[in-house]
Amino acid sequence: MPRARVPRFFYGWVVVGGAFTVLFMAYGAQYSFGVFFGALLDEFGWSRASLSGVFSLYAFLYCVFGLVAGRLTDLWGPRAVIRLGGALLGLGLAGMSRVEALWHPYLLYGIVAALGMSTAYVPCNATVVKWFVKRRGLALGVASSGGSLGTFALPPLAAALIAAVGWRWAYGLFGAGILVALNLVATVMRRDPELLGLRPDGDAGPPTASGSSTVEAQWPLRSAIRTRAFWLIFGVFASTWIPVFIPLVHVVPFARDLGISPLLASTVLSALGIAAVIGRLVMGAVSDAIGRRPALGLVITLQGGAFLAFMLVRGLPSLYLVALGFGFSYGAVSTLFPAIVGDFFGREQAGSLVGFLFALAGSMAAWGPLVAGVIYDGTGAYTWAFIGSAALNALALALLAVARPPD
Repeated sequence: MPRARVPRFFYGWVVVGGAFTVLFMAYGAQYSFGVFFGALLDEFGWSRASLSGVFSLYAFLYCVFGLVAGRLTDLWGPRAVIRLGGALLGLGLAGMSRVEALWHPYLLYGIVAALGMSTAYVPCNATVVKWFVKRRGLALGVASSGGSLGTFALPPLAAALIAAVGWRWAYGLFGAGILVALNLVATVMRRDPELLGLRPDGDAGPPTASGSSTVEAQWPLRSAIRTRAFWLIFGVFASTWIPVFIPLVHVVPFARDLGISPLLASTVLSALGIAAVIGRLVMGAVSDAIGRRPALGLVITLQGGAFLAFMLVRGLPSLYLVALGFGFSYGAVSTLFPAIVGDFFGREQAGSLVGFLFALAGSMAAWGPLVAGVIYDGTGAYTWAFIGSAALNALALALLAVARPPD
């Protein structure tokens, strides 16, 4: 191994910048689905439940294949994995410009785009985990804020493009942009600091756990899955993620039910996105200072409260306020997930560990929008969907209270 040295500028921040850009493009396109959702309903007259199923299949598959993407990232490094994903995601989105029947978006978005999206969250965050230990929360907060900024910036762009050139051309432009951007950004990604003769955080000494002077324990996946801590962490994130896509998919039609115009409704997604940026940056850094578990407990409590507050919304001002609270908490939870996995089980197999948990817990989030769509179609409101979402966050808090790193 090359001799360790302390560089003037730590290359890990270049990796963070690359992850930021990948997540900006991928998640910005993903959460623009809520804008295209309304256009597709208007064009084809499909039910909300049937079209929500497209996103549910997409979310389920991209989480499940996160396991494969994580393992491949450990083996090949993030560069090849992200390039492949960029091609699949770009082609899937571009293909959406040609849909004519309901099975088309299930194939193009629900399967092809999902395979591409699986190479965004897990490879990017797992790679950042490998580059940082003491500043892991901050680094993950900066990297993952790209996804939230994309959620802020791209839905209004999608709405403007749809208004200007129609939803078909808008989808084609999104797909082309994703394909080119992700393949370019992939060139700066490196698997871990040791490949460049560096250490995590750019330190000259051995890596230490966040807030600790001891060396991080390194748990391979086959050993980690035998621990109680692993399954408690799974329960925490499964409970918070099952309902997390509901506002992201349904907030635009929810706003339109309140009499808000489609363009203004799309700005609610932007408000949610900018709040998520703040949540990621603030709580990532805060978690480095006060510990991952207390920080996570705070934002899970806020997320549960936001779901209850959706039932009190009566107009655009109150919808903005609730969306800001939900966005802050949602962004922070997503950032603290890979950080706490790295803290509990080490960075050596971060791709496999994050990918395995993301496949299990994240795939369960796929059913939230579908169930919410069924509830709406059956009752004419989202009330029971919001109540169930708050209850799941309460369960997550109870599980987090007893979760500890394995011995």
